[in-house]
Amino acid sequence: MCSLIQKYNVAGPRYTSYPTVPYWNMDTFSNKKWQSSLIQSFDESNATEGISLYIHLPFCESMCTFCGCHKRVTQRHEVEEPYIRSVLKEWKLYCDLFSERPIIKELHLGGGTPTFFTPQHLKNLVKGIFSIAKRAEDYEFSFEGHPNNTTKEHLQALYDVGFRRVSFGVQDYNVKVQQAIHRIQPFANVKNVTEWARQIGYTSIGHDIIFGLPFQKEEHVRETILRTKELRPDRLAFYSYAHVPWLKGNGQRGYKDADLPTADEKRQQYETGKALLADVGYHEIGMDHFALASDSLYKSMELGDLHRNFMGYTASKTQAMIGLGASSISDSWYGFAQNVKGIEEYQHLVENDVIPVYRGHILTDEDRVVRKHILNLMCDFKTTWGLFSQHFNGIDKVVDRLRVMEEDNLVNIGTSGIEVTAKGRPFIRNICMAFDVLLHQKEPKRRLFSMTV
Repeated sequence: MCSLIQKYNVAGPRYTSYPTVPYWNMDTFSNKKWQSSLIQSFDESNATEGISLYIHLPFCESMCTFCGCHKRVTQRHEVEEPYIRSVLKEWKLYCDLFSERPIIKELHLGGGTPTFFTPQHLKNLVKGIFSIAKRAEDYEFSFEGHPNNTTKEHLQALYDVGFRRVSFGVQDYNVKVQQAIHRIQPFANVKNVTEWARQIGYTSIGHDIIFGLPFQKEEHVRETILRTKELRPDRLAFYSYAHVPWLKGNGQRGYKDADLPTADEKRQQYETGKALLADVGYHEIGMDHFALASDSLYKSMELGDLHRNFMGYTASKTQAMIGLGASSISDSWYGFAQNVKGIEEYQHLVENDVIPVYRGHILTDEDRVVRKHILNLMCDFKTTWGLFSQHFNGIDKVVDRLRVMEEDNLVNIGTSGIEVTAKGRPFIRNICMAFDVLLHQKEPKRRLFSMTV
């Protein structure tokens, strides 16, 4: 395994989209084309499956140095109400495009720190969204909670407006690691919010754990998993730390590269954590996720309808996903669009009745075929060659790139398709890269991705 790690530990995308953001073609993109693609998608799918909605709440009271999200660190809570007004105005701009009321199947509040906002403000935000929208019968609402500032009142307020799933950022329980990532978070805080959520009635409680953090050792991961076992969350995200200080500025420069585990140490941390999770009944879901058999994510995997988008793995699929708030990304299946990142610029555009998109990509027929192959691999660890083959004639080149992986027993290549082996699952990003036409056509001018292992 060590030699394979050295061989395949290269910079590569996580494939929450295809094409990946650095390869979006701005020459063929415009806000008008984006809106047209969304209207088409909405008309095709709203009545039958509804839409997904992601709302980015960017404020944090302190900087966590492991974080790669767009955020603003502030202690000024008077920013909450104006920002919510802007989000609701942006939502109205989108709803004005549509011929009928949107049916929301999936709603997720991310950040930043959603629980930076008061319970009442969060409640007002959700009520504002549904003043001009409807809920799907099988809706799923979720949010990210910070264990240090999530209160019973937060949990109750969001439960009252339909939320049944919450994920708490744990990362690691070792104090030295917590100090390095500027996230001092006692186990007692995580225990409190987990138990409160259960008492209130949340049906899916998740914990996010990261391996590969500065100063993190295998025994730290082991201890974190064992403490997690005590609380038995319904699902876990067990992520590889993405070290990209050249993209994220000073946030990830609070420690040296030498303070990070080596690739071999990092992989061992993952294998240790994975084995411990399996021992207590967690099932591996796609890449970096685990769930108990009772959780909707596992049930979705078993039914073969697991989905992946900019929110990560989801138990339900919608063709259209709208991102609201500064830096949010939307997906119509026919195109992607990202909002401006600056909060003041975002609010200014919205207040002037402009949908605040600044970049995106309109997918070609070939893009959509390659995207489907990668989505199949990320969710099901297999795909078939005949998938819309009339729009993609590059399979021979893909197979050529996969041959070395077949020799390493990472994939099985058949006449009808490809299947990832158990040995190959840790290298799923590398396998998807073989399908990435744009990545092989044009190398980026600068390093843009984290390491795959």
